[in-house]
Amino acid sequence: MRVRSGSGLVAALLLTAVSGLAHHSFVMFDTTKQITLTGSVTSFEWTNPHVYIEIDVPEEGGATKHWSIELGSPSILRSSGWTHKTLTPGEKVTLLINPLKNGNPGGLLVQANLPDNRKLGNGPGREAR
Repeated sequence: MRVRSGSGLVAALLLTAVSGLAHHSFVMFDTTKQITLTGSVTSFEWTNPHVYIEIDVPEEGGATKHWSIELGSPSILRSSGWTHKTLTPGEKVTLLINPLKNGNPGGLLVQANLPDNRKLGNGPGREAR
């Protein structure tokens, strides 16, 4: 009986450790900076473990830069008003983000200003201040 209990405990600990490794941190984002992007949604990816907004942002001179913006999980976002239909390709949105530290065109959502004038944060209590 002790051997079974011990092996069950070891298995549970291993599963916990593996699931803990599956989630990454947000250390790649510069949370001391915020930038505002206004552009057209190219896709809204309602996926686990994180949702993404892909957006094309016009730049000076007529060029367009593509940005990939990370959000929390669908379950967290649902509790603050998001659904899988919140954004559709072609819609114009304004996003407040924490940019990537490496300067690439990406970031972590702080707040989305939607076409219907709603403002949604990156989960409950994560709205812009």
